[in-house]
Amino acid sequence: MSRRIIIVTAVHGPSARFLPEAHKSLRQQELPDGWEWHWVIQEDGRTDAVAPHVPEDARVTFRQGRQGRPGGPGIARTLALADADGEYVKVLDADDQLAPGVLARDLAALEGDRTLGWATSRALDFLPDGSTAGFPGDPDNGPVERGAVLDFWKSNGFRAQVHPASLFVRRDLVLALGGWMALPASEDTGLLLALNAVSRGWFSQEVGLLYRKWEGQATGQASHIDPAEREARMAVVEARARALASFDWRFPASG
Repeated sequence: MSRRIIIVTAVHGPSARFLPEAHKSLRQQELPDGWEWHWVIQEDGRTDAVAPHVPEDARVTFRQGRQGRPGGPGIARTLALADADGEYVKVLDADDQLAPGVLARDLAALEGDRTLGWATSRALDFLPDGSTAGFPGDPDNGPVERGAVLDFWKSNGFRAQVHPASLFVRRDLVLALGGWMALPASEDTGLLLALNAVSRGWFSQEVGLLYRKWEGQATGQASHIDPAEREARMAVVEARARALASFDWRFPASG
């Protein structure tokens, strides 16, 4: 019986047109014998705009918002966990693409070290003209110790040194933390910092994600940088991570 990696994608109408390209990047992944992927696409709300773009593939499950109304990408991803019938969860935003080999590298890191709870990899901005651009300040290839992401994020203008959109995580761990935060944005950063508060992670310097830049993406909207909202988001993201660290609950559990 095959073991599974669950690919979790939140999607809404404007980003649905990119799903075929995301699917192509998934089909190009090669996994070790005995492993397979299952792609769970969760629409944020319930419309007629997404279904026409969902690839016809037996490995794809498409769900619409059980709540019938949009709640944001964090809500959609967390709802997708209802269909996460595998040992690992990999994030893939609807408008992004996986780089060749990333699933196998993520899997090898966590299967090879049971003290690691999650993995991330180098991300490149994927620009409208088809070119790519890197991010400065990538960490060294290897383990990311507990608390390191929060320390860097706090000292660098609330910018993490690893990209939450490239996250690969043990399913039980993301469930134990309650999934993605119920925030209008930064919900993925909130989960990343919570994971790092309780577990070591891994960073791969090989490119694992093409992060699409386009006019409709949520992080490009004016509301995303509204000072009052941003301050509140950052405050609750930090408070959650520090509270988890203070409880000294960690993965893997000792004794």
